[in-house]
Amino acid sequence: MTPKLPLSAFIICLNEEAYLGNCIESLEQCAEIVIVDSGSTDGTAALVQSYIDKGWRIRFMYEPWRGYAGQKEFALEQCGQPWCFNIDADERFDEPLKALLPSLLNAPADIVGWRVARRPYLIGYGYTPEKVQERRNLRLIRNGRGRYDLGQKVHEGIVPDGKVGAARSGSLLHYRPLIIDEQILKENKYSTLKADQQVAEGKAARPYKLLFSPPLYFYRLYFRNGLWRCGFPGFIEAMTGAVYAFLTAAKVYQRHALKARPNVDDALSR
Repeated sequence: MTPKLPLSAFIICLNEEAYLGNCIESLEQCAEIVIVDSGSTDGTAALVQSYIDKGWRIRFMYEPWRGYAGQKEFALEQCGQPWCFNIDADERFDEPLKALLPSLLNAPADIVGWRVARRPYLIGYGYTPEKVQERRNLRLIRNGRGRYDLGQKVHEGIVPDGKVGAARSGSLLHYRPLIIDEQILKENKYSTLKADQQVAEGKAARPYKLLFSPPLYFYRLYFRNGLWRCGFPGFIEAMTGAVYAFLTAAKVYQRHALKARPNVDDALSR
């Protein structure tokens, strides 16, 4: 049996029957797996119970949806091990990351967390190569040394209270092959959350972002991060990122414009 590490993996989920099994299978090293479900209607609960019946140390609980940050903060609070790892239901540890985990958990006392790379699956290509550098996100944190910013509606992350490092190898493999129809729906949803967040924070509309944010976002993903290495699948991935940037800027602009719009009679007199 695989020796257990002093590590709690925590997952939020909703209707993830198709993906969650692969995620759980990759977490065999973890002493504890915390899964917080917000009301699945597929076979997610039965799938998790099947692992519990096999002896997996899984704590499965229901919590009404609090938003992404709130739901992950709740899940983090349930963790009982010295270290906690945030992983999505459609992600899994690759073998190099599994091999590296023991050394990450033996970090010097001044290190409170670790940023980890992620490699998405691109339709028509497969998992991006290690040379394609997505932004490393803080996923591994000492228990009690970080929390989620509840003001973040999307792209939520752990806010640490100390120094963090970057894992030198290993990745999270992200497998959710969305065709472009589904991907655009996702970008539309996330851009709405991001725009609402920016307006709530009092950020002004900047019309120039409509022009410059999309190409700059594309440049960062395609050239600087290296998606050009993945051919046309990489081009599609970068373009959908540019669409997200455009939609976010456009929604912020229009929300401010609606607040400042003239009354109906003034508009007709122009």
